[in-house]
Amino acid sequence: MNIPKKLGLSLVAAALVTVYGCGKEAPKTAQAPAAPVEEVVTIRIGHAGPLTGGIAHLGKDNENGARLAVEEATARKMKIGGKTVAFELMGEDDQADPKMGPTIAQKFVDAKVAGVVGHLNSGVTIPASAVYNQAGIPMISGSATNPKLTEQGFKNVFRLVARDDQQGPAVAQYLEAQKIKRIAIVDDATAYGEGLANEVEKTLKAGGVQVVTREKTNDKATDFKAILTKIKGRNPDAIFYGGMDATGGPMLKQARDLGIKAVFSFGDGACTDEMSKLAGAAAEGLICSQAGLPASAASKEFNDAFKAKFGDVKQYAPFTYDAANLIIAAIQKADSADPAKYLPELQAMSMKGATGTISFDEKGDRKNAEVTIFTLKGGKIEPIAVVQGGKSLGFEEFLKASAPAPMAGAPAAAPATPPAPAPEAPKK
Repeated sequence: MNIPKKLGLSLVAAALVTVYGCGKEAPKTAQAPAAPVEEVVTIRIGHAGPLTGGIAHLGKDNENGARLAVEEATARKMKIGGKTVAFELMGEDDQADPKMGPTIAQKFVDAKVAGVVGHLNSGVTIPASAVYNQAGIPMISGSATNPKLTEQGFKNVFRLVARDDQQGPAVAQYLEAQKIKRIAIVDDATAYGEGLANEVEKTLKAGGVQVVTREKTNDKATDFKAILTKIKGRNPDAIFYGGMDATGGPMLKQARDLGIKAVFSFGDGACTDEMSKLAGAAAEGLICSQAGLPASAASKEFNDAFKAKFGDVKQYAPFTYDAANLIIAAIQKADSADPAKYLPELQAMSMKGATGTISFDEKGDRKNAEVTIFTLKGGKIEPIAVVQGGKSLGFEEFLKASAPAPMAGAPAAAPATPPAPAPEAPKK
């Protein structure tokens, strides 16, 4: 085969290039050795509350408080047992249903959570606590107030708010101070609502206030006209309702529609801004209590972080935030997420939290728990007095008394506006 001269030279050149290219490797770029992958251990903390239904806004608020604490702890990259840990919140919806309490509790046990924040309602928390006790898992409620919770003798069960036998007398004494002589009492037949109403009734009777009728409804009711018509015929000066805002709001609205002018009062379950949405203008002037300090008195660090992530606090989020942080602090101090190892640290814990200094008595109740009295004004609940350790102070006076002393040489603060007179402390 004849090949043209030019083409032959081109083929030879290509062959030489190919041989050269195959015989010489391209220079490699030097690479740093790969950094060892750090092992991260996940520690689960459970939270349970109503995430559906009429009080889902309160359940989600509680969950968000616990979630903030868990996320902040993970960001700190603390080490437990020599390994970096990430905390994970396992959230469950107990639907505010007592039957769901043990079911959710067993789910947490099976998931091997290190501890539990919750539940919201006393009626759910009490049956659930028996499951946690059997499994040895610490549980801290930031909102359950029925005394029975910590009267069961369980060493792993705690609460961060005042009990109903502290809250009930506080709101009752406030009503007495308003010269109330006749009162009607209604409850929703739950462990929370009935228990709180019993404490209010007991204190009022001891103070000489006449209970003109005691009525019952339920936590799913929407029509209260029959009960309210009966109450109207008894002509009370005030009405106390033991229940949640989802039923308390409509009850209050229907009472005003019937022409009932009595002062309405509630416990913490209905001591929310939601009352103004549910009852409209009828909510103005209501009196209510919360088993703890209001969110406005929680630490600025908490309030700023919570608002940036979740918006305004509804009610007990500062307490569930502290509950999660207590579990985390006890785990860190024991250097173990094993409940049997960190429970003694939790029992002996004294910690400055978003809601103040926290420590527990032998029953698992918070020492020196406060009760705050509120009124609803301009669509918002506003604190007016605080009861703590048997003493009552106007809210501004309480804040002033609990503020840190100024440093030497610091300019004196301007004098505060004198607070409205506070009710006398409940007599026990």
